[in-house]
Amino acid sequence: MDTIVIVLAVAVVLLALVMIAALVIVMRRTGTVAPPGPSPEQIAGVKAEVNEELERARREAEEIRTKAEHDAGEILKKSETFAESAALMRKEVEEETRILKTELKELRSDLERRENRLAEREQRLDEEARRQTERARKLAETETELADRREELERVAERRQEILERVAGLTAEQAKTELVKEIENQAKREAALIVREIEGEARKEGEKRACKIVTLAVQRVATEQTAESVVSVLHLPGDEMKGRIIGREGRNIRAFESTTGVNLIIDDTPEAVLLSCFDPVRRETARLTLEKLVLDGRIHPQRIEEAYERSKAEVRDLCVRAGEDALVELGITEMHPELVTLLGQLRYRTSYGQNVLKHLIESAHIAGIMASELRLDRDLVKRCALLHDIGKALTHEVEGSHAMIGAEIARRYGEHEDVVHAIEAHHNEVEVKTVEAVLTQAADAISGSRPGARRESLEAYVKRLERLEEIAQSYDGVDKVFAMQAGREIRVMVRPENVDDIQAQVIARDVAKQVEEELTYPGQIRITVVRESRATEFAR
Repeated sequence: MDTIVIVLAVAVVLLALVMIAALVIVMRRTGTVAPPGPSPEQIAGVKAEVNEELERARREAEEIRTKAEHDAGEILKKSETFAESAALMRKEVEEETRILKTELKELRSDLERRENRLAEREQRLDEEARRQTERARKLAETETELADRREELERVAERRQEILERVAGLTAEQAKTELVKEIENQAKREAALIVREIEGEARKEGEKRACKIVTLAVQRVATEQTAESVVSVLHLPGDEMKGRIIGREGRNIRAFESTTGVNLIIDDTPEAVLLSCFDPVRRETARLTLEKLVLDGRIHPQRIEEAYERSKAEVRDLCVRAGEDALVELGITEMHPELVTLLGQLRYRTSYGQNVLKHLIESAHIAGIMASELRLDRDLVKRCALLHDIGKALTHEVEGSHAMIGAEIARRYGEHEDVVHAIEAHHNEVEVKTVEAVLTQAADAISGSRPGARRESLEAYVKRLERLEEIAQSYDGVDKVFAMQAGREIRVMVRPENVDDIQAQVIARDVAKQVEEELTYPGQIRITVVRESRATEFAR
């Protein structure tokens, strides 16, 4: 409003200036000051000029007023905007102030709670300190009383000793020394005579009976020589079958080796192929698979997988049957089915070239014979010897020594504690405490040390191949691992959904580096990582 008033004042001033200018113009035109009583023409002319000047001044004043009104409107709008902003800022400040007050109130409440807790804790500590002080005072008083009583008892004991020494004429130390010396000499003489007699009789009788027992046990057990092989031969109905086995561009033979993990050797041998693998269970499964495929005549990757699954089931059944046959042969009954299955799996396991299941049966026979000679529980000793290597069925799945693994398995499936102890102590990992454990050790040593029982080279070879497979199997995304070509090649099957092509190359490089660092081997070892995707649908 102040701006409008100023603008109107300016307009009035301008209008007055215009009127004065009009009078000056009129006076200049007449040359003098108008005399009294001008003519009508002059008055009319002056009026016209004054009117024009007034009109011009009015238009200019109107324009100035319009512009002033517009400027005033703009200023009012800006003022309103500033007022709204100020109101909004005031609300925000008020809200922040309210929040700060709330937080301050909460902090003050929290501080008060903490102060209360600290005060309570300090009060409890003061009470505890008072109790401890009181307890220490009572303990000090008790210790003082005990010291006084101890001194009194010592004085009484000294008086008693003085009285006894006056009566006996010897001091206590002298009497004790003489008595101990006399008893010691007498005991030594008697003990030396008894020990000498016992040792002589025990040595003669023990040597005689031990030689007799071991000799009888070895003579009464006749077993075959060990002749383990890492190659199986399958006879074919004709040489044309070799072409079917190989397949178009080697597709079938690659699928067979990838599925079974066994090398299939096809050479110039007429009507025969060789299957080579260090794992006898895997080799037997592959032999049954190939035998089924040859009998059927249809050989392709899908049929190979189907036949392989059926053969695996047959091998499992054969393992169970082998365990049951071992129990029947030894006359052992009432054994847990899981133990029977694990026992049968040892049919395809070897230890230093010796078949583990045959070794257990042989050890059980020897232990039973020795138990009969010693008049011990024959069935219990045979059970201990039969199960002492049961842990070897799981050494590739569970970490630890086979003795401790076997003991844990036997304990889990309810075997007698004497059997469990014989298993865990047969390699002296646990101190031997029973006669059954000693006989188990002796039977194990006799079976393993007889001529032709074991070969060191095969065991070392098998362990190296198993370690090759363990190294490759330890990486993420690996599905199956096969050591092939007598350990000169490792084929690693990876899951395509977990491992891409770049990761497959990384796994191959890492496996090769770890093999170089951990193992000693002749020549070189090829690591092949296979990543294969399959899509299968059925048309019905």
